[in-house]
Amino acid sequence: MAITSYPFDNQAVTESQWSLLFRELSSGVAASSDSTAFKVTADSTGMKIKVQPGFALVRGHAVQSTAVETLPIAAADSAARTDAVVLRLDPATNGISLAVLKGTPGSSSPALTQTDTGVYEIRLAWVAVGASVTTITAEDITEARQFARTFTGSWWTSTRPTSPRLGDLGFNRTSTTWEFWDGAAWRDLAPAVSWSSVSGKPSTFPPTSHEHSWSEVTGKPGTFPPSSHGHTWDDVSGKPATYPPASHSHSWSSITSKPSTFPPSSHSHSQYLTSGSTISWANGSKRPHTNSASGSGTWYAVWVEGDGQFCRNTSSIRFKQNVRDHEIDPADVLALRPVIYDRKPTKEKPNARKNEVGLIAEEVEQHLPWLVNYHEGQVDGLRYDLLGVALLPVVQDQAARINALESRLAAIEARFGEAA
Repeated sequence: MAITSYPFDNQAVTESQWSLLFRELSSGVAASSDSTAFKVTADSTGMKIKVQPGFALVRGHAVQSTAVETLPIAAADSAARTDAVVLRLDPATNGISLAVLKGTPGSSSPALTQTDTGVYEIRLAWVAVGASVTTITAEDITEARQFARTFTGSWWTSTRPTSPRLGDLGFNRTSTTWEFWDGAAWRDLAPAVSWSSVSGKPSTFPPTSHEHSWSEVTGKPGTFPPSSHGHTWDDVSGKPATYPPASHSHSWSSITSKPSTFPPSSHSHSQYLTSGSTISWANGSKRPHTNSASGSGTWYAVWVEGDGQFCRNTSSIRFKQNVRDHEIDPADVLALRPVIYDRKPTKEKPNARKNEVGLIAEEVEQHLPWLVNYHEGQVDGLRYDLLGVALLPVVQDQAARINALESRLAAIEARFGEAA
């Protein structure tokens, strides 16, 4: 018999015939695409996943789950892998079951088995199994469900499907438009667009790159003075053979072959240092130490200010005001510690001076801070010229003690002399 039709009352229908009939409805989850039917989830409670209840078609066969199913995930490998959660149709067992296909570490996810008469699998989700992990989290699940029955048909507005699913599509013969269900209402698939309804359109339209023929240009001038331009050296005619340089200057950086140092030529100075001169070195007199203190004029002690300026050391009352006694504790002076030391070498002076005698400024600061100089907020040097002022109270104190002792001694001698 060449023509077979089914199913009808009192007629036996085989599994193959039912499968052939229903496979015309595509395989997939039979629900709205925003539903949780057969949705795969994870909750970070170990190496396992959960699959929500649902109804699906797999190559013309139906499967229904009415409770949440928990599936184990194989232990993680040393390298990451991707597993696949599937619905598997197996005609040999007359059933459709949930299964996890283990992926190959470091490779892509496993391929599905989809035969015409044997095993047929549809994917529900991918599971990312990290290297050596011990739990599966929600972030490890990637949605991969496919959905059956995205309804396509034709109707009038009054006969639209009463229970549409998200994505259902059909031709409305009343409005002669294609429309789809967006989960809340039927929407025109290709609505008519007018210029006024277009959003985000620019207010101006700059012309794209194009050309015009010379005859199309209006308002062009009768003459064309040349614009700024250049010529190659070979194009210049009547150029001179030589070019004497005009008055000009060069920056120091542009001079080549300049020496690295500039020894001074023979010269002299009318006087070595004039009043008010400022020098970068302030390390004492440059005159020979054998120079005698003879000659006309007055000799002064010299101070060097912080900016390197020399000035004479003055002490006259005419330069002073608010004069008052300065109390100095002789014990502070007697606490000072004379030391002998070596200067630290520097790059400029690797052979620094040795066996110098003096005081340590930080130690002096603890007793007589007014003798200490500071530079950039740090202890730097000492006012050795004021050390004599600090010694005066010590000498005066000792002189007073000596006078007192001499008076007592004289009194004792007088007393014993009378007794004799």
